[in-house]
Amino acid sequence: MGNTQSGTLRVTLVKSPIGTKREHRACVRGLGLRRINHTVQVADTPAIRGMINKVSYLVRCEG
Repeated sequence: MGNTQSGTLRVTLVKSPIGTKREHRACVRGLGLRRINHTVQVADTPAIRGMINKVSYLVRCEG
């Protein structure tokens, strides 16, 4: 994907959200993640960091 811009994070879904809490699945979808190994770039904001923190056992974050 090239160089990441400052102020963005790369988030990758590494574990299936099937069987997790409904609000955790909502966080995964809110981050824009659709399938395992799908990577998205999201803005580095407190709200996004909170979502990543809530589902930290499902995702890998870089940047």
